[in-house]
Amino acid sequence: MRRFVVLFIAVVAFVLAPWPATAAPPDNFPDRINLPNGFFPEGIESGRGTTVFVGSIATGAIWRGDVRTGSGAVFASGAAGRASIGIAYEASRNRLWVAGGGPSIAGAGDVRVYDASSGELLRTFKIPAPADPNVRFLNDVTVTHDAVYVTDSFNPQLVVIPLPANGSLPGVNAATLLTVAGDGFVQTPGANLNGIVAKNGALVVAQSSTGKLFRVDPATGTADEVDLGGTPPLSNADGLELRGHLLYVVRNNNVVTVVRLNSELTSGVVLGDISGELDTPSTATVAAGRLWVVNPRFNTPPSPSTEYWIAQLPLRPENG
Repeated sequence: MRRFVVLFIAVVAFVLAPWPATAAPPDNFPDRINLPNGFFPEGIESGRGTTVFVGSIATGAIWRGDVRTGSGAVFASGAAGRASIGIAYEASRNRLWVAGGGPSIAGAGDVRVYDASSGELLRTFKIPAPADPNVRFLNDVTVTHDAVYVTDSFNPQLVVIPLPANGSLPGVNAATLLTVAGDGFVQTPGANLNGIVAKNGALVVAQSSTGKLFRVDPATGTADEVDLGGTPPLSNADGLELRGHLLYVVRNNNVVTVVRLNSELTSGVVLGDISGELDTPSTATVAAGRLWVVNPRFNTPPSPSTEYWIAQLPLRPENG
């Protein structure tokens, strides 16, 4: 919850400033890629080749860069009242899906989809209101072959947007709400459902307030805790990245914990932590065989001159 309190204060205090394109460093794969000063990032996602996308909490703008060269620039403009939190790339249609936060922290509580080549905003979806319309924060997003799933950190539910088989986009009112419940899942005070990934017809979701991982049935919303063999909770869990059986759990306490999941996503073994040039990181993506982690620096008040960056980390912990 501390991260969300700090984030709320930071958003209120933010002062908008123009963002120049970032310059390319000399190395092919830099250890650090600088984002525009004042950008205030949150979500990161890989696209085609060595392309990555990063969203801005402050205005909803989206930055597109190349991890090989380190160069990049804003390619989708922001707007007043808009936020870009989690991001997911739909490779089959070259589309970028964005979770739009909500009144609990920042943003309009919408879900948007962009053309990943041009940055054109293709559609903004209207999301059914929760029990208290003022309590919502659409945080992270994942895409499967037939639907888009978005976590709401302050309500035990997922936003579900069905995807037509012909590749078209559904109507603006197509979103529904899926209640998340189960014997092991209890909604607690503060931020709950956060990072989300999909594999083999199931979802894995992080619960920030407890540090637990849950396997969620996308048809019923039934949540079962992922058995990590009695290891301590993954406190400050935020974004998730899944590659094969390896789940990367980005934690706001400056580590990324690597978990090897079984094929059913019901249990896992914690392999260890990865650290590096991190400052309250939020999300990660794998591109060009490397792990790239974005740093919102939630404990640093944002300003037009505040520095933000993407850190390159190894794919495995030293002891893994």
